[in-house]
Amino acid sequence: MDTLELIRTFREVANRGSFSMAAKALDVSKANVSKYVAELETRLGVRLLNRSTRTVSLTDAGALLLERSAPLVEMIELTRLELQQRSKMPSGRLRLTAPQGLGHNELPLLLGDFMAQYPDVTVSLDISNEVLDMVNEGIDVALRVGRIPDSSLIVKKLQQLPFIVCASPGYWEQRGLPSHPDDLSDHEALTFSNRDTAHEWRFEIDGAPYVVPVRSRVNTTDPVPLVGLAVQGLGMLCVPRNIVQAQLESGALQGVLEEFSPRDVWLYAAYTQRRHNSAALKALLAFLDARWKKD
Repeated sequence: MDTLELIRTFREVANRGSFSMAAKALDVSKANVSKYVAELETRLGVRLLNRSTRTVSLTDAGALLLERSAPLVEMIELTRLELQQRSKMPSGRLRLTAPQGLGHNELPLLLGDFMAQYPDVTVSLDISNEVLDMVNEGIDVALRVGRIPDSSLIVKKLQQLPFIVCASPGYWEQRGLPSHPDDLSDHEALTFSNRDTAHEWRFEIDGAPYVVPVRSRVNTTDPVPLVGLAVQGLGMLCVPRNIVQAQLESGALQGVLEEFSPRDVWLYAAYTQRRHNSAALKALLAFLDARWKKD
């Protein structure tokens, strides 16, 4: 038995002045109570209780332990109650990570709505295109696009992400509208990746993956800065449609090849445990699921 439980048993005996009454309160046998107190005395190397056939009294060492252990036991009990409360009512801090493109758009608004609904929840948001180690970094939820390579993670599909190739109307007028992914090799591409070479855009033809190499004129690690360059007519880009929805609606960008967009690209929420998750984490997953699937 751990030392804390031994101290709890000792305190019960000391406060009640009886091994039998302590045993009844703890719902264990009197023999076990006596055994636990003796084990604690052995660990500490001092006698804590004076025992007789009729009475139990504290030694000086026992009185000191009873006094000094009170704040510790109270703190542990309060912490236990708070943790149990967090398992039922959403509260406490959640740490999230999300790609930069998502962090620039609807995610902040969604988190604002979530926190308004659950005012006892606070959030730390790490905006990064890097795949972070969730366990080592203490991350509760990772929002990611595409497939999740880590089989130890639990993933929840939130929203299908159709990709679209787009450019300014002036660019298409000058360079010609593509009718097939293979036509893109003759165009200037605005790309985003962590590498400056080997740029490939992925499509789907007759239900099968289809990969097309493109010539990158500008490469960034985040797609958002490329939108302005595309509006200026510097090239075409291939991004999730939600990133350029406003520009498509205004006519600043014109989309092509939508019928070739891969259908297996999703926005996922990844987390590490299926059991004993906090109420805050459960509430966030349910909230994101409802909002994105509704959209």
